[in-house]
Amino acid sequence: MNTAKLLTLLNSQAGLGALFLRVPVGIILLAHGAQKLFGAFGGYGLEATGQWMGSIGLEPGYLMALLAGSAEFFGGLALIIGLLTRPAALVSAFTLLVAIFAVHFENGLFMANNGYEFGLSLFAATLALTFLGGGSLALDSQLAKVLGGKQQAADLGSANH
Repeated sequence: MNTAKLLTLLNSQAGLGALFLRVPVGIILLAHGAQKLFGAFGGYGLEATGQWMGSIGLEPGYLMALLAGSAEFFGGLALIIGLLTRPAALVSAFTLLVAIFAVHFENGLFMANNGYEFGLSLFAATLALTFLGGGSLALDSQLAKVLGGKQQAADLGSANH
């Protein structure tokens, strides 16, 4: 990937608003991923989550649990620190869509019936972050500044020759 494309991926005009979206959504996703992968926070861990996923038709269950748990855990971590925010948010949004339609949709909207309202809220937030980027207080923003400076220096160097 060339520097210009990477800068496009990292740059964000979202300001502080993205921070207030990234951090709580990231915490929620990280915790849900930890439940699936490690059995933390009352979760069942990878083996049991894989068996459950297989039982609802997401086969192979173990692999699906590993993918979903990793997307949530590492995607949540990336969102919290604002590193590769757009790709992390996009993968998280896709994971949430699968959860909504594979598990919750048939139960209706409301959480009281194991519905999809919470998943839909997280989907909307991650989809917004996919377009907004990490904002001014994200590691993406700092990387963009460093890479942007290097790109400018390279452009000046090639213009002088």
